[in-house]
Amino acid sequence: MKICIAQTSPIKGDIQKNIENHKSLIELSIENKADVIVFPELSLTGYEPELAKELATTKADKRFDDFQKISNSNEIIIAVGLPIKNNIGICIGIVIFQPHKPRETYSKKHLHPGEEKYFISGENLAPIEVKNNTIGFAICYETSVSEHSENAFKKGSNIYIASVLNSVSGVDKDIRRISDIAKKFRMTSFMANFAGKSGGYDCAGKSSVWNNKGELIAQLDNSNEGIAIVDTNTQKATIIQLEKP
Repeated sequence: MKICIAQTSPIKGDIQKNIENHKSLIELSIENKADVIVFPELSLTGYEPELAKELATTKADKRFDDFQKISNSNEIIIAVGLPIKNNIGICIGIVIFQPHKPRETYSKKHLHPGEEKYFISGENLAPIEVKNNTIGFAICYETSVSEHSENAFKKGSNIYIASVLNSVSGVDKDIRRISDIAKKFRMTSFMANFAGKSGGYDCAGKSSVWNNKGELIAQLDNSNEGIAIVDTNTQKATIIQLEKP
């Protein structure tokens, strides 16, 4: 199975323009035979907590229909980040598009201190089965909560994918942490991060992949958009970096 992580530079609060950018990277991943592509935390809006109430929507939003069509036509799983509203409040969420299946939502359960001002704690989606593999998802701060990765492992995950916003000052700590998770639980692990600016942060890029020994096998640069694809059987990586004009 080939898993792809995307590194994007979000356009603040502009869901439609971010959708178009996502579609370009999805097409690139399809050209490279990816089975799954996962984007960073709140990828369709940027990490903009103060805009969450204005931008929050649901998995049924018609603007996302193209993602489902692309998933169906190309047998690819697409996971995008956005603020998700329900009858209780707004969650930091991932909407997952699977071929010919209903859309599913993963919501961030473990909020970073300060996020509770804008978001409520959500419900983690159980790991999903894909081609004899089991994928557990995480959103940013959840990787620092030991029970989160342990639960993913106990539920059978052999792959762990974190959608994050990591700043220049914090990325190296998270890189070490996710490497340790990969090694401890023997899970091939991924981190999809932003480049550029979002939410007032200088985002660090360095979207990364570790094998199940915790060894780094792919990493994007610190400033450009791009994708990293890893074949989970051979552990071979393909990196496509989109240089700024």
